[in-house]
Amino acid sequence: MIGESPSGHAVVMDGPPEHGGRNLGVRPMEMLLLGMGGCSEFDVIHILRRGRHEVSLCEVELTAERAETEPKVFTRIHAHFRVAGEGLTEKAVARAVKLSAEKFCSASIMLGAMAEITHDFELVSAS
Repeated sequence: MIGESPSGHAVVMDGPPEHGGRNLGVRPMEMLLLGMGGCSEFDVIHILRRGRHEVSLCEVELTAERAETEPKVFTRIHAHFRVAGEGLTEKAVARAVKLSAEKFCSASIMLGAMAEITHDFELVSAS
């Protein structure tokens, strides 16, 4: 399957062979998590830069749990941010993560209607 966005970008999606797929692309449920991760990471970087903070690295790692029975919706999602930048403070990063989670990240807020979503972060060295 090729999904094409209104902005003209395409992504290949597929499923595992045991479900009739050919394992040629990301799973659709994985795509939901990728969307949430990208949305929240973009927000955190944008919020920090608007606050005149230099960001040299921002990564988010998502872990998720799904329901055991159909529909196997996400029940828990945890976002762990690793952020680096000259002079960044824990207070600034905490604020950016909180604003993304509670106000700006549409994907996180939408998935949060079904799943318990938690966030944490660490300041790391960019090297």
